[in-house]
Amino acid sequence: METILVVDDEKNYLLVLSAVLEDEGYEVLTAQGGHEALEIQKSSDLDLILSDMKMPAMDGIELLENIKALDPDLPMIMMTAHGTVDKAVEAMQKGAYSYILKPFDNERLTIYVKKAVSMFQVVKENRRLRETVESQYRFGNFIGKSKPIRDVFETIRKVAPANATVLIEGESGTGKELVAKSIHFNSPRRNKPFIAVNCSALAESLLESELFGHEKGAFTGAVARKKGRFELADRGTLFLDEIGELSQNLQVKLLRVLQEKTFELVGGTRSITADIRVIAATNKILKEEMISGRFREDLFYRLNVVRIVLPPLKQRKEDIHLLVNHFIEKYASERKVAVPVKGVDQEVDRLFFDYSWPGNVRELENLIERVMILCPNDTIRVSDLPMDFRDNVHNALHLEGIPSDATLYDTLATIEKAMIERALKMADNVQAHAAAMLGIGKSGLNQKIKKYNLDVGSKR
Repeated sequence: METILVVDDEKNYLLVLSAVLEDEGYEVLTAQGGHEALEIQKSSDLDLILSDMKMPAMDGIELLENIKALDPDLPMIMMTAHGTVDKAVEAMQKGAYSYILKPFDNERLTIYVKKAVSMFQVVKENRRLRETVESQYRFGNFIGKSKPIRDVFETIRKVAPANATVLIEGESGTGKELVAKSIHFNSPRRNKPFIAVNCSALAESLLESELFGHEKGAFTGAVARKKGRFELADRGTLFLDEIGELSQNLQVKLLRVLQEKTFELVGGTRSITADIRVIAATNKILKEEMISGRFREDLFYRLNVVRIVLPPLKQRKEDIHLLVNHFIEKYASERKVAVPVKGVDQEVDRLFFDYSWPGNVRELENLIERVMILCPNDTIRVSDLPMDFRDNVHNALHLEGIPSDATLYDTLATIEKAMIERALKMADNVQAHAAAMLGIGKSGLNQKIKKYNLDVGSKR
């Protein structure tokens, strides 16, 4: 039951409004002034405040400002007489949901109330989802609930307090730097620098100077002494991205730093000691690079103290819906339009699930950001997706993959089973939701689950 607080210094209005709203099924609390209303808000779970504009001690505007300071999302409808309409407009500019003129029509009032309460239910659901994601499905800004990602979270929790070197492997766009930051900011070094360098972005000579720094006059253009990333990261974490691109010469120098904890500036002779934790990342399989001779074996084992392998998005598709909601929330503040995007429709969910995501999470984030700029509605539909994306979606059915001697019955059964498995996975094994996706009844879905002997866990 939703709870509404009615604030008015006139007892008659409190009695009338309580009766009208209770008849609509709401729980109603009352206050005869702003100070009393604020005390009630602090101790109650409210869904709406309905307040008079003109009250002694604290008027409606002041109450609104105090209410918004405590909960900026809680809707507030102002009740005002004709003479204070300007004040009501001011209240809306300061965040009031709406206003209604006294004396008011009960039917019109309940329409306003229902809309405001319904809007706040969406806000509360988003809060609940965000809290769930925060507590269960994320580590720092890294999000997921799939088994591979839960394993990654567990490894991060174990390795973060230690000082061990970490090697992160995964395709481009899977979030390797997010994992590195999660390790750093959950470690004792969290208040010290996190320094990142992309080993593939610079030529060898420039990269050496970037990593180790240089003395004045070490080479043409070196007009002053410059600290390198190792020195800047002292007592913190150095993140070496694309470590597989290091030249053999720099591999030797990096190995020495890891072994001896000292290095020299380019053009210098004095050894510098740095207390750093190294986290390295690569989109290559570094062990294969080592076997082929492109990466030093001794350096590989120095880096590979703890290894974290990030799965591509196509192997953790149950995380897609969580990621979509996260990116919609992330870019909502940048979308300065009247209609905020709140989610995607079911058909878009299916397309996202079927797509292979060669660019991984980075591709998904870029797509959501792009679509939200242009989407005219509160829900992203298939027609809002870029044409190049729709053209590249790989549907699950490929006729060339079906054996030539397959019967129609067997082929349809294979497709039916695949669709049921997909729906169950998308619905997190909640059969009622999966049945709705498939457009069939729950009992019909139950029969098909038994027919194909599908494992759906304990959720019903």
